Amino acid sequence: LSTHVHKFRGANASALEKEIGPEQFPVNEHYFGLVNFGNTCYCNSVLQALYFCRPFREKVLAYKSQPRKKESLLTCLADLFHSIATQKKKVGVIPPKKFITRLRKENELFDNYMQQDAHEFLNYLLNTIADILQEERKQEKQNGRLPNGNIDSENNSTPDPTWVHEIFQGTLTNETRCLTCETISSKDEDFLDLSVDVEQNTSITHCLRGFSNTETLCSEYKYYCEECRSKQEAHKRMKVKKLPMILALHLKRFKYMDQLHRYTKLSYRVVFPLELRLFNTSGDATNPDRMYDLVAVVVHCGSGPNRGHYIAIVKSHDFWLLFDDDIVEKIDAQAIEEFYGLTSDISKNSESGYILFYQSRD
Repeated sequence: LSTHVHKFRGANASALEKEIGPEQFPVNEHYFGLVNFGNTCYCNSVLQALYFCRPFREKVLAYKSQPRKKESLLTCLADLFHSIATQKKKVGVIPPKKFITRLRKENELFDNYMQQDAHEFLNYLLNTIADILQEERKQEKQNGRLPNGNIDSENNSTPDPTWVHEIFQGTLTNETRCLTCETISSKDEDFLDLSVDVEQNTSITHCLRGFSNTETLCSEYKYYCEECRSKQEAHKRMKVKKLPMILALHLKRFKYMDQLHRYTKLSYRVVFPLELRLFNTSGDATNPDRMYDLVAVVVHCGSGPNRGHYIAIVKSHDFWLLFDDDIVEKIDAQAIEEFYGLTSDISKNSESGYILFYQSRD
């Protein structure tokens, strides 16, 4: 890492405190590195990124203050966040042992000492938390603790959205237009994060535009049109119908190479700005344009998916910090440019943005 970076391990944490300065050190804020339990940096980096997504942190801490529940991945996460938030010291290191133990118990995918994919972990974590919350709500309804415990809501197949959905969920519209009869059929689908393809020397805005490109369904991929009652050529496109409060963008940097029979990493340079103006690409959008601020980045360091290392860069109040397992460093905003990727296509060791967290201003 370059000269912008000042390293502080747990023992030397007071140096970080000095560097930030007592007057500048945010009230009630704690910067704690997380111990690595054998290739668990994929987990540590995502947890740090989520901790600095303020709406998420607040909901997890609020959950902690509810009456005790049986142990789950969510109670372990709440305990960990609470432990960070209530430390006597401002900086230091915490072992997330209980959380890792629970994670390995619940999902065999993570029950080993191999490097896992940070995006898969993020997805698993958010979906698991949402499932836990929905299950708890169902139990409460059955126990008559919720007011609308009437019969027909019981059989309703779509559960109420949880705070995970309120924070991360957006909606896409999959639109197909038959080229014979011009009929448009559209289907909505919700997402908790968006996976976008990457190209060399581009920007996030470009990647998102590519996401909404129109593709033509023809030859063996023709579309069955209900109106024409036959297979027809059609145009298909994805539109963003509703933008989330926090947009988690996953850059698809790992590509399967048939001739190599393995995944390789695309270290392409993809610029992600500190401020992002997003336009909904669908006409009936509820919020046509919104300003987003970058709040956290999970960075993949290395040349392939199963090798390498993950770190997190987060914005806290008005400065940026880098979390590399148990090391916490303060970095300059311009140092973030070092994590865009490489301009040359050679597959050399790169440190490149992999998951970006953008928070809406309104």
